Amino acid sequence: MADLSTLANFADILSGAAVVGGAAFAIIQLREYRTQRRENAAAELVRSFYNPEFARSVRLIRLLPDGCSAAELRAKGAEYEESAILVSFAYETIGLLVFRRVTPFSIVEELTGGLTLLMWRKLRRWEEDVRVESAQESWAEWFQWLVERLEAHARERSQKPAHETFSGWRPTS
Repeated sequence: MADLSTLANFADILSGAAVVGGAAFAIIQLREYRTQRRENAAAELVRSFYNPEFARSVRLIRLLPDGCSAAELRAKGAEYEESAILVSFAYETIGLLVFRRVTPFSIVEELTGGLTLLMWRKLRRWEEDVRVESAQESWAEWFQWLVERLEAHARERSQKPAHETFSGWRPTS
């Protein structure tokens, strides 16, 4: 009987080890999945900036004066308001993805932080006018949220542009 009891104890130990090993494997896989999801989101973000329509929209919005009102923007033609909507929706999406921690803030800040701030500077007044006209206080809320986070973080660290900060960078290979 001692042999049977020893085998039962050994089987209990093995089953416990299998459960612990399975849990450890699951945790590793979950971390890997999260990393992959963030990398995919960052890659998708990069691809969105290669869209010709987005590039055209940014070009048009850059030509606007800072704080352009809805009336001023509409006076320039329908393509300007269409561009403003496209840019707003793009940054609205990015803001929500950052808030939900799907896309890391640091990636957004480094990839499009300056452009985000510029687009908001141009469109802020138009965004406010649209909110009033449509009685929709939530219009472009995540775009504004993202801008406020970028501004706050910039004040905290006052970093120079990448071409200055990393001027001594060299490839490792």
